[in-house]
Order: sequence, then C-alpha cells, then structure tokens
Amino acid sequence: MPTIFSRPLPLFSLLAALLCSSVVNADAIRQTKGDFEDKFRQLDEVLPTPNVYRNAAGEPGQQYWQQQVNYKMDVVLDEAKRRISTKQQISYKNNSPYSLKYLWLHLDQNIFKSDSLAEMSTDFGGIGRRGPATSVGDGDITARLSLEELRRQQFMADNELGFVISNVKSSSGKALPVTIVGTLMRIDLDKPLKPGQTTDFSLDFAFNIVEEDAVSARSGYEHFPKDAREGGNDIFLLAQWFPRLVAYTDYEAWTNKEFLGRGEFTLEFGDYDVRLTVPGDHIVSSTGELQNSSKVLTKQQLARLEQAKTAKRPVFVVTEAEALENEKDGTDSSKTWHFKAKNVRDFAWASSRKFIWDAKGYQQGGTEQPFVMAMSFYPKEGGELWQKYSTEAIVHTMEVYSRFSFDYPYPVAQSVNGPVGGMEYPMITFNGPRTKLQDDGSRTYSQAEKRFLIGVVIHEVGHIYFPMVVNSDERQWTWMDEGLNSFLDGVAGREWDPTIPWGVEPRDIVDYMKSDVQVPIMTQSDSVLRLGPNAYTKPAAALNILREVILGRELFDFAFKEYATRWKFKRPTPADFFRTMEEASGVDLDWFWRGWFYSTDHVDISLDKVFQLRLDTKNPDIDFQRQRQQELDKPMPLFVERNKAEGKVLWVEQNPDVRDFYDDNDRFTVTNKERNAYNKFLHDLEPWERTAFERAVAEDKNYYVLRFSNKGGLVMPILLQLNYTDGSSEQQYIPAEIWRRSPKAVNKLIVTAKDKVLQDVVVDPKWETADVDIENNFYPRRIIPSRIEAYKADKSKAKVSRDIMQDSKTELKDPAKKADDKSKDNN
Repeated sequence: MPTIFSRPLPLFSLLAALLCSSVVNADAIRQTKGDFEDKFRQLDEVLPTPNVYRNAAGEPGQQYWQQQVNYKMDVVLDEAKRRISTKQQISYKNNSPYSLKYLWLHLDQNIFKSDSLAEMSTDFGGIGRRGPATSVGDGDITARLSLEELRRQQFMADNELGFVISNVKSSSGKALPVTIVGTLMRIDLDKPLKPGQTTDFSLDFAFNIVEEDAVSARSGYEHFPKDAREGGNDIFLLAQWFPRLVAYTDYEAWTNKEFLGRGEFTLEFGDYDVRLTVPGDHIVSSTGELQNSSKVLTKQQLARLEQAKTAKRPVFVVTEAEALENEKDGTDSSKTWHFKAKNVRDFAWASSRKFIWDAKGYQQGGTEQPFVMAMSFYPKEGGELWQKYSTEAIVHTMEVYSRFSFDYPYPVAQSVNGPVGGMEYPMITFNGPRTKLQDDGSRTYSQAEKRFLIGVVIHEVGHIYFPMVVNSDERQWTWMDEGLNSFLDGVAGREWDPTIPWGVEPRDIVDYMKSDVQVPIMTQSDSVLRLGPNAYTKPAAALNILREVILGRELFDFAFKEYATRWKFKRPTPADFFRTMEEASGVDLDWFWRGWFYSTDHVDISLDKVFQLRLDTKNPDIDFQRQRQQELDKPMPLFVERNKAEGKVLWVEQNPDVRDFYDDNDRFTVTNKERNAYNKFLHDLEPWERTAFERAVAEDKNYYVLRFSNKGGLVMPILLQLNYTDGSSEQQYIPAEIWRRSPKAVNKLIVTAKDKVLQDVVVDPKWETADVDIENNFYPRRIIPSRIEAYKADKSKAKVSRDIMQDSKTELKDPAKKADDKSKDNN
C-alpha cells in the first residue's frame, strides 16, 4: 500500500522545531509587536461589573428587585366593526430603590399608524418590520412591488389604526398628563413614586383590529368569507392589544425602545383580572383560568372538560358539529368570559364562533403546579391534523422542557389556530398550519404541514418557559429567548421524531456563518440583518455544540437547569447566562462566548499535513537499514530510468578494475565507528533515561504530527477520526485550548501502537462543530462528491431563448422600434 503522508522526518528534531514555533507573544488582543490575538482573553472588560443586583456567579444579587404591575380590564369585542374597547385599571408597585416621576407604557398598536417610526423608516426592500418584503433592482426605476405589500398599503390607507387613549386618571380621579411618543406613552405622576410605594391609575382605550394577513402582524383577525353565515366569520387573535408598562430595570432603567416590528417585548410580572365580552356564540381561549365556566359553557361541555382531566387522548369540549352549528347564523347576544392570571408578564386571548376545543390533562407531579390542562382551539380548517397532534405536542413540550428547567408553572397551556405563523404569550400560543380542502370535500395535510404544526407548537409552548417565565429582554437580546428556545425545541423535536429536520444542528448554520450578512449574535434585534439564522439557528447550534462536544450532557444540563431555576420569574441578562453556565459547570467558557456570540468568526479547521515519524534507536545496525529502505522507496529519476531502458552501460560497470570500497558499499553501511558511538551514547545515559529509551525502542510505536490551520478564526475543539490500515478506526478529542498560544496554526503529536498504521485522518467526521469547509478536513484530500444531471434539450425553449436574446439586442440598437412593437402587441 503506498504511503499517504509527507516524507518521514527525525522525531526529536521535528518536535524541537514545533516547540520553538509555539513561543509567541501572549500580551494583548491588539499590540504593536507581532500579530498575536488572544482568543481566550477573559470577558471581564466586556461583561458588566457584578453588583448587589447581579453577582459574579450569574445569580440574582442580595438586593435584586423588579417591579410589580397588576391589571384589571373590562373588554368589549365589537365583531361588526372589528374593534376593541376597554376600561383599564393599573396598579404599579415601585420595588426599585429609586423614586419615579413618570411611567412609560407600550402602545404597540401604534406601529400601524402611517406616521410611525417603523413605517417611516422601513426600507423599500422590507427592512425594518416583520412583514413581507419587496425587492428593488439595480437600475434607476427598476422595482418590483409585491402584491402583499400593495395589500398592506391599501389596508393601512383605508383604516384608522392605532390606539385611541382617553380618561387617564389617578385613583383620586385627577387627570394625569400624557405624552405619546410613537409606540410609547409617558404618564406624568402627580407626585414622585417613592421606593416601596404603589400608584393606581386608570384609562380607557380602543383600536380597530388589523387584518393579520394584510399587514403581517403578530395578531389580528382572519376573515372566512365562504362560511355559511352571511358575511362570513372571523377568528380574532388579540395580542399587544392593551397599554402595558415598560420594564424598569437595574441594568437600563426604563427599557423604552421604540417598537419597530422585529424586537419583541420586555415586560413586568403581575396579576390580571380580565372580563372579555364577546358575541354569545363565540368560544374564547385566554391567558389565565376561566372563572365563570358554568355561565359560558353548557352542562355537556362542562362534563367533557372534567372528563378531559384524566383522558389518555384529547377530549372534545366543543365538538366540530357544535362549531359548525355556531358558524351558520351568528347571534346578537353576548357573553362575558372572566379570566384571572397570577404572576404573568403579558396577557393574550382569542375569540371565534369557529373554534373546536379539545383538552387533555397532564399530571406533571410538581409541588407548585401538579396538574396542567393542555388545550387546543381550532376551526374546521384545522381538521384531523390539529385533532391528532396539537394538544399532544403541548404535553410533550412540557415533559421535555421541565427536565431542562422547572415544572410548568401555570394551570393551563394552550395552542390556538389562527393567521399568525407562530407567537407565544403566557399560557397561550398562536399557531398557523392547517389542512387543505380537497375536491371531494375531505381535508388532508402534507408531511410538511404535519412537521410544521408539531414544530411550531413545541417552539411556541416552549416560549412559555423562555421568556414568559425566564423573563429575558427580547427587544434587546432576541437570542436569549429565541436561541435558547430553539435549542430546547430541537431537543424536544428529536425526542418526538429524530427523522424530522429540526433545523438547529451545527450543519444548519454553516452557510450563514461564512456569509457576509452575518453580524454578532449580541447585536440588538432591530439591527440584525438576518434574524432567523442570527437569533434562532446560530445560538441554538452553539448550545448544541456546547452540550454535545465541549461540556458533555451532564455538565451542560446541570448548568442550564441552574440558570433556568435561578432566573425563574426574574429578568436575566446575557452576562447572567454566561456566568451561570461557567460557574455551575466549572469550565472557563469565555473563549466560547467571545467567539460565538461577540464575533463573526466561523469554524474552518484545515488539516494541512500529516508527518509520519519513527523513533531513532541510535543503533546504526537498525537505523541505517531503515534509512536505506527509505532511499529505495523513492521513485527512480526519469533520466536514469530511460538510460536503463536504452541499455546504457555505466562507467563503473565498464571499468571494474578501479572499483573500491565505496563502490561496493553505500553510505548506510555500518562501521565500528558508528557502533562505538552508539555504545558511548548508551553508557552516558542516566539509568532512568536508559530505561525509558530502551522501552520506547522495544515498543517501536508510530509517531504522527498533524498540522492544523485555523482558517475561519473561531477556535474550537478538534474532533478526529483516525482510520488505520487494518480497517479499524479511533476517535480523538483535542480541546480548544490547543489554540491558546497559537490561534492560527497548531501541531499535534499522535502516537499509535506498532500495528496501528494510519491510512487517513478526518476532522469533525460527524459535522458536530459547524465547520464551513469539510473538504479540507480530509487527509489525504478526497475527490469531492457532487452530481451531474442528464437532460434532453428542449429545442422550442432554446428557440424562444434565442428570440428573447435577439429582441434584447434589437432594443439596445433601436429603442423606438422596440417600443413601437410593444404598442402593436398591446393593440
């Protein structure tokens, strides 16, 4: 078998050279001498200084605080006008050590105003909001406006959108000054609110509900014009629907960033008491527990709800037949659904006469919340897909997430079908996939729709843990909820069915990491160029690598659970997460956070060379024979080979009478001089040196030096698969610390048994580190597998293509003629 490695080199001389090359200046990240960059530099100067609110271990400090906000609301849904009207009472407790002269509230519905900051700053290409994008060409007037964008523009022009605020009063009835700044509102208090004090105030508000499909919002109504009822029916999803207190924090004070459509929310925990008055045939799903079920449900529905608590599979509380009956006529009557929710950071709800409702109890065994009711609400369009999988996916999510964090803390968990692809709120989620109506009236769903439903339910219910309980700031650090949740929904998804592509593996982020549109994960959400891979996939892939490759499951799971329990019902920052993961795992991970979260480096570790070495025995009878064999293994020079083929006789062969010792012996012939030197070498060794040396000679192991270069800049462990000539393989793990003093290139000595001869080496054979170029992971290099497709040329298409090209040339030569031709065609 031909050798696959570079020429063998003396072991000791090569090792000495490698040691010399590793001596580098390890001073600072940027310096005037050399080009050393410390990839393992600590994050001390980056992370905020620990204090009494957040300590150096990543825990809430001794004086940690957060505000408490309680809401009481009486809401009326005017179905005909698609309008919400509400009387709202708010109780705000100042737990901070500072006096507050005013309060800030979110008015997220104002984003739909034509003069909103989001609307005025939206690039024509769609940058700056969540909605559909348009595209713009390179020419002066070349542009393409999507039909979705046209519809959005028309809807916003035809409807008066945004909040109408009135009657802002203190508890004594005194009017409070109000200043509205885009999607924010400041209420000036009549006197400063001191630490520990509570202020109560009230206000009235109303707004016209947006059509979700028209403006691509996070909530709104969806219209079903083909339903039997005259005028059709609607599903109403209500979120970001009431003025909510902006979070006041120890790290930023008022977190009053304008809502631009992408960065979500950071809110305060509180208790809610909400009465929702809706048409009498509507079914309502909401944050909180239903307080008056006997007034809004029939006796039969109440019995089904009780039955669902112990059922193996979901039980219909409202059947499809009942929902279809509700769809037909509508009613002029109304019902008020009363909900209460404790210790939640937001409140959302949904209402429609189209809703089918199923439920299943989940006994999680926790002490705080031992029983949870999992429920799904969906129209007939949800069909068998929702009946089979929605509620079951809710339960599965709670089972998995609770292992990694804490028991689900609320009494209900809900999945509601509506026009939103997927959104999350305390105890309730909005999810989009549906079945498709067939020509015969039946409904079916594709594999993609099934996977979408299961995946989105897991993801959105997972958000009830992060950030609805672990209350991170989504407006500032989107990855803290989306990235952590995407990591966990990948875990839950693989435990549901590992054959489904969940999209959070290291290999899924490769294209983004090597692209020019990448920005650091720690970028504020509204400034991220591509939110999906930046806030969801990259941090999820990073955490997968941290768990599976760097820390191992035991250390990672312990540290992650510690983070979740520490910050349950509290507000963590990235520093709290980073510090907790290090403190609880016992592993310095600053290099990992710096590379993955603060830089745009990518992983590209290249295996450039492999040197095969053999230990010199110093015994000339052994070493000279080896060296002679190495010379014989070299290819014969071409001119010598051709001379021999032509039968040329050498001079030394023609004149044998003048041959001497050197003609009959090569330079590898051993003499007493070499043997005496060998004996002196052995004599001069210390006893321990001689023992070690003789053992190494006797074992006669194989020595290989692997030379790696870091082409992507991101330091990572090196995962090796060593394949041997006997058909066996071995996995080796080289920790990331090998790059500490030489982040651009390193060498690693690999020692194998005498009978373990390397055949080839592969870096990251299972694609576990998000290496962007796997082709330089092979030594020797492999032939790159690709595809070639056979096709039959379509001559008619080819002719059309030639005609188009000819027309293009004509237009360039004579634009007037081309315009005239178009005019004739139009006529």
